[in-house]
Amino acid sequence: MTDKDGIVKLFSGDEISVIHLKDELETANIETMIRNDFQSGTSAGFYAGSPSSYELFVLESDAVMANNILQNFLNETPD
Repeated sequence: MTDKDGIVKLFSGDEISVIHLKDELETANIETMIRNDFQSGTSAGFYAGSPSSYELFVLESDAVMANNILQNFLNETPD
């Protein structure tokens, strides 16, 4: 990811779902970034967020293609 590109949150969910979606996006050559505020806060000495809530970000320039992959992912994932 470069400084010129903005990033957008694509998806929030549990760790397994986020990692699975990340793999699908990266197979399509879409760069991703995962954030978990709980783990970040714990490392810094304070607590924030939920231990089971992960956020997946993509470059703004990839958002349309990433959203199409997300929709397919959501349609394939059982409730």
